[in-house]
Amino acid sequence: MWAVTSANHENTKRNPVPYHRREAAIERFSVLADLRSVVVPVFDTTPTDRFAEVTLKNITVATGLDLTPDNTVVACSTPAVAALYSALGFRIAGVEASEDPEPARPWDVLLRLAAGDETWHELAHPATIDVFERYQLVETVRSVVNDPVVGDEGGLTPTRNYRTYVEAFADSAARKWKLVDQHVRPGRIVDIGCGAGAVLELADRDPALRESDLIGVEIARHLYEECMHKKAQGVFHNANVFFYRRNVLGGAIFPPRSIDTTLTFALTHEIWSYGDRWESMRRFAQAIYDHTAPGGVWINSDVCGPDGRDRPVHLTLTTTDGTNPASVRRDLGELPPEEVSAYVGGLSTRARLDQFAVDYRFPFTYSPAGDALELTFGDAMDYLTRKDYTDNWLSETQEQFCGLEYADWKSLLADVGFEVDPASHTTRNDWIVDNRLAPTATLTTPDATPLDWPVTHVLLVARRPLNT
Repeated sequence: MWAVTSANHENTKRNPVPYHRREAAIERFSVLADLRSVVVPVFDTTPTDRFAEVTLKNITVATGLDLTPDNTVVACSTPAVAALYSALGFRIAGVEASEDPEPARPWDVLLRLAAGDETWHELAHPATIDVFERYQLVETVRSVVNDPVVGDEGGLTPTRNYRTYVEAFADSAARKWKLVDQHVRPGRIVDIGCGAGAVLELADRDPALRESDLIGVEIARHLYEECMHKKAQGVFHNANVFFYRRNVLGGAIFPPRSIDTTLTFALTHEIWSYGDRWESMRRFAQAIYDHTAPGGVWINSDVCGPDGRDRPVHLTLTTTDGTNPASVRRDLGELPPEEVSAYVGGLSTRARLDQFAVDYRFPFTYSPAGDALELTFGDAMDYLTRKDYTDNWLSETQEQFCGLEYADWKSLLADVGFEVDPASHTTRNDWIVDNRLAPTATLTTPDATPLDWPVTHVLLVARRPLNT
């Protein structure tokens, strides 16, 4: 009996190989070893002292077999897990843990594979080698394990609340689609960073795109699974709707000149933030250009830095809308998310800047200037456009919104070969200005000249020339 735990995980550093491929390797091994095996998937659970009981119940439900200490020996080399079965009366075969010296464990073999160490072949069973080679799992494992961006659970940050992101995507999908639908070129249409697939749902309903392929690419396991759930439930009417779980920083996703329209919404600032900033953005833009068909289009909507983001400004922040502690906290990462949200949400706008400077992944400096603070225009707007995101504070402080201004974008697109369509433009979210910024902050030049609130977003329509 093989209980394959975390069977609902794949493309994560903890479990890079999907369940059905693990099952195939076990079945292949069983044939070669002349074992009559049964393989049972066990979905991931939150940490629990009842893990052994949960696994046994899963096996009973799946097979009708009742495993007891009288008819079963548990093979387990993880002491903490083995102890859970031992407490239920099961005898334990320690596998690697019973050997002296202790041999390499499966995880050690996988790390050798990921590192390009071909000695993994000497430690893996021929059944494993066969399945890995036939289904190109070597490349998958190396890509996932060596990924500098994705965490162990297959997301960008461990603190991100994906439920709120799904809700936000759904609420904004109609606005996003209305912004770009007139620029979409029918054919093969891909939404990179598609979230829960809300924009593709609207594309699916567009009669002009009924013959198009609609392709969603998402890195976060939670969101990708929601896309697949929607497809299974019949949300999409177009038969040619596909979803891929890929990291766009890992290299090309589609063949050269094969995509007619690429959509990216609120994605590029994450590539900038979680990658190597300009280098990653340049590589991403080149990959989009390469997979775009001549005459095809890349439509990008995202946040944008102010023009002249490096120039100094004076920022005045209110102190009367919350508490003003004598010192900042440096232990927020140790607290439950709801406590982080409550603490940061209770700070004044001025005190929250000090906390932001501690938690923000991109160090910046600011200094007193009378009643104001002097800092760069970009740093000021990075704080002001993030200060109210307290529900995902430790996630949002990992991202930089104002790394690129409009001139940078135009230069980058031209550099890789795109032509910037005249429809491209910047905008300012006046709701944010009226409700979030103006009531709590003012901006001036160092000589006290008032500054108007700058642009906050950009729409880029970039076309690959027909003659390329």
